[in-house]
Amino acid sequence: MFLELLPIILFASIFAMILWGYPVAFTLGGISVLFGLVHFGPDFFLLLPLRVYGTMTNYVLIAVPLFIFMGIMLEKSGLAESLLETMSMLFGRMRGGLAISVVVVGAMLAASTGIVGATVITMGLISLPVMLKRGYSIPLSTGTIAASGTLGQIIPPSIVLVLLGSVLNVSVGDLFAAALAPGLLLVGCYLAYILVMAAIRPGSLPAMPAEEIREFRSKGMWKRIVKAFLLPFFLIGAVLGSIFAGIASPTEAAALGAFGATVLTLISGRLSLKILKQVTRETTHLTCMVFLILIGATAFTLVFRRMDGDAFLINAIEQSNLSPYTFLFIVMLVVFIAGFFIDFIEIIFIIVPVVAPIFVQLEMDLIWIGVLLALNLQTSFLSPPFGFSLFYLKGVAPPQVKTSHLYKGIIPFVLIQLVFILIVVLFPQVLAIF
Repeated sequence: MFLELLPIILFASIFAMILWGYPVAFTLGGISVLFGLVHFGPDFFLLLPLRVYGTMTNYVLIAVPLFIFMGIMLEKSGLAESLLETMSMLFGRMRGGLAISVVVVGAMLAASTGIVGATVITMGLISLPVMLKRGYSIPLSTGTIAASGTLGQIIPPSIVLVLLGSVLNVSVGDLFAAALAPGLLLVGCYLAYILVMAAIRPGSLPAMPAEEIREFRSKGMWKRIVKAFLLPFFLIGAVLGSIFAGIASPTEAAALGAFGATVLTLISGRLSLKILKQVTRETTHLTCMVFLILIGATAFTLVFRRMDGDAFLINAIEQSNLSPYTFLFIVMLVVFIAGFFIDFIEIIFIIVPVVAPIFVQLEMDLIWIGVLLALNLQTSFLSPPFGFSLFYLKGVAPPQVKTSHLYKGIIPFVLIQLVFILIVVLFPQVLAIF
């Protein structure tokens, strides 16, 4: 009985140590190696290097540093600031036009970067002071920015989807295609909420001053639109279009995106040796973090499965007579709660490998599961009291923005997310719109 429970003890030990504050990569790998050494003996060290090498030579994972480079380069290019200024003027006559611009720009940055922290911080620094200056409601402003910043979890090309595709052993291109419709529909839900609030509480979402709009239209409006909007949109279209058309693999498309982001930064006049050093340094830092965790996760998966942990869980599910949807609900609840405390990378590499064989055993569509997990991770990033996006935004918010404003503002968006997840669960055909 003790040997049967050993995989669960391994899983619980790792989770407890991470919550205690120990570094994820070293905890995940270190405890797994200790359990493997005790359970399998020194021969375990003959298996581990082969498994790690197999993971590190995975061609799909080369897309991770390339997409990270693409996102950071676009962040340094001043794209977000230029996009927001242009979009806010285009929608300026509408009440809530600035909030609509934040959502649209957040979606475009999500499709460009896929890095939640970078997007939330960038949007917080650029748009929050402007929204407050224009008289926007503080809760509505913070909720819009935080929700828009997390769209990078679901709108492809997303690092979350790349990693989920690798762990679930499904095509990343298929995962991108399936996630596109839910991501865009979610943007539409956000926009609908803002329009409804503008109709109900017009004073909390004022229009832009008419003088500023006239000045914008009289001074090179179309040139600014092309430079700020069409060029980034063309880059995103080229990256996603090459994948969906079958012209390029996700890794090749990521390389195209990294090169295109560099060209856009050059066109904007922001490219310099200093910027290039910053981008490469931050890319290396984030990539090393991801792959160190991946190595630890490889050790964990090897030990867990060699201990027949997946067989134990499958047997437990079968004996408890849980339906596939009941098991899905339990997994989604665990992932949602885990998202309060640990980052999406750890969740993908710790929880998903454990439950993936069970989804296969239950004959559930892994592409659909991957999209649901990405939506769930996005929701947990927003949810009070521990949502990561809220902490990112609070760190760059002006002093008058209190934590209570963040909580109050994000609740409607969390409810939208939860309803949307339920829709995707009940109507999987949403994934096949495009």
